[in-house]
Amino acid sequence: GDIPITSLYTVGIAGEKFFREIKENAKLLGTMCPSCDIVYVPPRLYCEQCFAQLEEWVEVPNTGYVHTFTILHIDMDGNQLDEPRILAFIRLDGSDGGLVHFLDEVDADQVSFGMYVEAVFKNKKDRKGSILDITHFRPVTE
Repeated sequence: GDIPITSLYTVGIAGEKFFREIKENAKLLGTMCPSCDIVYVPPRLYCEQCFAQLEEWVEVPNTGYVHTFTILHIDMDGNQLDEPRILAFIRLDGSDGGLVHFLDEVDADQVSFGMYVEAVFKNKKDRKGSILDITHFRPVTE
């Protein structure tokens, strides 16, 4: 049978500040542990290593490296995509974390582990305060 459950997901205190900075300034923030020197992106309020409360916020660059990736041929509803999409885990510069997001402006056969990429943000007027305010990551051209 059905279980009638309703819920509301919130991003929490750290997530709210992280997404607000993306929305208002097209910048990425992390939190830094003063004991472990770990910079968490996405930010956290407590260190996963030493459990210290994290109060220091740091800006991290919008660049990083492709740590791993996959090529998607089917959407979330099981429908065939017209064009394959590339989904990657981007390890962000200046942090010990990263983001899962789409790669674009590159062909699937040109993506490689370690490829240097940068975030592409929506225009300020179109940002809503979500991870989708970053439209995608693209290769950095020298």
